[in-house]
Amino acid sequence: MPFFINAEDVKNNLSWTELCNALHEGHKAPRADIDDILFKHGDNALLNRAAWIKGKGIGVKTATIFPNNANLTSPLPNVQSVFTLFDDENGKPLAFIDGNLVTKWKTAGDSVFAAKLLARPDSRVLTIVGAGTVASSMIDAYRALFPGLEKIQIWNRTFVKAQKLAKEKDAIAIEHLPEALSNADIVSSSTMSTASFIKGEWIKAGTHVDLIGAYRPDMREADDALLVKSHIFVDSRETAIHEIGELATPIKNGIITENDVIADFYQLCNDGQGRQTEAEITLFKNGGGAHLDLMTALYIMKRHT
Repeated sequence: MPFFINAEDVKNNLSWTELCNALHEGHKAPRADIDDILFKHGDNALLNRAAWIKGKGIGVKTATIFPNNANLTSPLPNVQSVFTLFDDENGKPLAFIDGNLVTKWKTAGDSVFAAKLLARPDSRVLTIVGAGTVASSMIDAYRALFPGLEKIQIWNRTFVKAQKLAKEKDAIAIEHLPEALSNADIVSSSTMSTASFIKGEWIKAGTHVDLIGAYRPDMREADDALLVKSHIFVDSRETAIHEIGELATPIKNGIITENDVIADFYQLCNDGQGRQTEAEITLFKNGGGAHLDLMTALYIMKRHT
């Protein structure tokens, strides 16, 4: 019978470095089959994200999104989810995993793995844009993969939130965005912005820019100038280019072309071209994807047993 894994079960067993190794190994396997199903009733939604990696496993993350749950007499989280893992050889259910646990490690792992492949190893200053749950995970992940970091700066539209997270994470809250970006070696942004606000003129040569926040066609974080001056990479060409405004909008407007996306993880992990010079700006779009959930779930199950 399949068993259930929650965050408490593996809280001392997971490592950002090991997860990056698992993602690297996962992208040496055949390219995943992926698909999504979305049902909506008014403001409420049910999302199924499925992936099948031959020789690795099959997985489905099922999430409910009920925006008014916080207003219930007994409040519940707006997003609740579970990941179901199946054996690739015989279809047997292997485990149910807390979906929020998978999402946390997948999202931050996706971005920090890209930084491992693309950022300068001698990076010293990290700027986190946003001060939510993802930002907190990003600080932990970057500290693990870049132990030489000397300064972590946090910027948020609401400065008091940046101050709160900075206090929790032994970081520095920065009130002015141009200042926070212009001295950074790595920029990691996880906001809900629908208007591009990270300007190319603020990003210095050699910086690695990690864009997490935009996930809908109407969302963007980086402006056109930054895209034009950057070497662009994605986690998956199938999920990050056409459905997310970060790249889809400037491609539609003729600012960049799909050919300007140099490589995705499958290419980078199989002798593809990454950073070529110390001075180039590398820009990575974290698009997520069910295959990354599956790779993360397989790692979590391995560390649980």
